[in-house]
Amino acid sequence: MHGTRTDNARLLEEIIARYPAEPAAECVVCPPFVYLQEVARLVRDSALLLGAQDVCADSHGAFTGEVSATMLKDIGCQFVIVGHSERRLLYRETDQLVARKYAAAHAKALVPILCVGEQLADRETGRTREVVERQLDAVLELCGAQTLAGAVIAYEPVWAIGTGRNATPDQAQEVHAFIRARIAARDATIAAGTRILYGGSVKASNAAELFAMPDVDGGLIGGASLKADEFLAILAAAGSR
Repeated sequence: MHGTRTDNARLLEEIIARYPAEPAAECVVCPPFVYLQEVARLVRDSALLLGAQDVCADSHGAFTGEVSATMLKDIGCQFVIVGHSERRLLYRETDQLVARKYAAAHAKALVPILCVGEQLADRETGRTREVVERQLDAVLELCGAQTLAGAVIAYEPVWAIGTGRNATPDQAQEVHAFIRARIAARDATIAAGTRILYGGSVKASNAAELFAMPDVDGGLIGGASLKADEFLAILAAAGSR
C-alpha cells in the first residue's frame, strides 16, 4: 500500500527509460487497485507487464469493496497475486480461499502468482515443507496441476520479510526444489516449466546469488521495487541468470 499518482509516474518513468524494449527477464508491476488503470496507461508502450495485488474469489455480485478477475482483465491486467503472506497472516485468508482466488484468476485467463511460505515458528519447528505442501496442495486439489502451465509460484519465507533475517540461497533452493518436485509428482513436464520466484527480502546486493540457484527463476520484490536504481539492478541480475 504505497504510492501516489505523482510518485508512481516518477518511478515508472525512470524504470521505463532504462528498461530494454526486449528484456532478458520478464517484469510485472503490481500497484494498488486504485492506480491500476493509470499504471496501465503508463506502461502501455513499454515492455513492462501489469498485475494486481489481489482478486476476489467470486466472479460478480454483492461483494462490496471487492474486485473481480473480469474487472482486472477489463483494464489490462495480465497477472494477479494470490495468497500473499500479508493476506494470509493479516486478513486470515485460508488455503481454500486462496485456491478459489487462484481458480477465479485462471478462469479469466489472468496468470496467477501463487504465494506460499512459512512463518518463523514453522521454520524453527521444522514444519516448512508441511506448510508449503499444504498451501500448494489446496490449489492442486481444487484446480489440478495442468493449471500451473504458465502460472507462477512465489515462495515467501515470512520470517525473512522486513525482519532483517534473510534466507540463504541454499535455503531458498531447498524449498524451491521441494515445490518443483511436489508438482512433478503430478506432472513432470509442467513442473519443469513452472516459474518459481523467491520473495524474501530480495535486494540488489543478494539478487544475483539467489537467482544463481537452479530452481530460483526470479523474484517477487517488495520494498526494493520502490527504488528505481535498486529495482533495475535486481532486473539486471534476473536477466543475466
